[in-house]
Amino acid sequence: MNAGSDFLQHIRYEKRLSHHTLVAYENDLLQFAEFLEEQPGSIASEQADHVLVRSWIVHLVELGLDKSTVNRKIATLRAFFGFLLRRKAIAVDPMQKVVALKMSKKLPTFVEEKPMATLLDDIDFPDDFIGLRDKLVLELLYGTGIRLNELTGLKTTDVNLYNRTIMVLGKRNKHRIVPLTPPLVALIGQYQHQKTSYFDGKADDSVLIVSDKGVAAYPVLIQRIVKKYLTLVTTLEKKSPHVLRHSFATHLLNRGADLNAIKDLLGHSSLAATQIYTHTSLAKLKDAHTQAHPKGGKKE
Repeated sequence: MNAGSDFLQHIRYEKRLSHHTLVAYENDLLQFAEFLEEQPGSIASEQADHVLVRSWIVHLVELGLDKSTVNRKIATLRAFFGFLLRRKAIAVDPMQKVVALKMSKKLPTFVEEKPMATLLDDIDFPDDFIGLRDKLVLELLYGTGIRLNELTGLKTTDVNLYNRTIMVLGKRNKHRIVPLTPPLVALIGQYQHQKTSYFDGKADDSVLIVSDKGVAAYPVLIQRIVKKYLTLVTTLEKKSPHVLRHSFATHLLNRGADLNAIKDLLGHSSLAATQIYTHTSLAKLKDAHTQAHPKGGKKE
């Protein structure tokens, strides 16, 4: 077994990372190995020094990859060489002389409260199981702030209608409890009842959200649903499940929710990740101050 395969086995069975993360790590290592094969000498990944690593980073940037994508690949190599160093397969970690690309901070894209209310309260969804399913998808993403893969991975047993909560399996295989509003509880109950009758009890009952054929919903289906309905109420260029997650967090913060509470609801490992929403909230506060203060609209 080569060093790359050994590392992947380690993160698969010992770190127990998600399938999505495993695939990303594997692709990153494969791309790095292919780059090294094209270099003079064609050395193995574990023999690369910091000069070769930096050359690969420059290569990725020249290909036009997004900085966040490049930084993820750098993180993969950092984990890979760290693993080799702990196993004493290498004596020096080449990543000690490699730094991540500096990122420009991007404010999260979100839908304003009014169009979200229009979407969920005023727009008529098809009066059948598919319409009910689509509405539940939107309500869950916006009402709980869960990620796309957390939604598709939500089991029926993860839902506790009595306690009005869902158990969410997030990043790094960490579970968190997210509360549900009474209307969302009622919607889930209605959906579960129609799900049984619509598929005559033959749908996959282990998962909460199912496709039109009664099997576990897949990411592309959820993305299509979100894009279809957000198009009705917003002109935002980006119309993804993550936009609803951003909307959830931004609206909570705008209405006075504690930042630490939002952090726990989102499943962030640190408060730093949640603080991006304070920039959006601050902008709203500045607008309110300008409009309401006696001298806010006056020019000196």
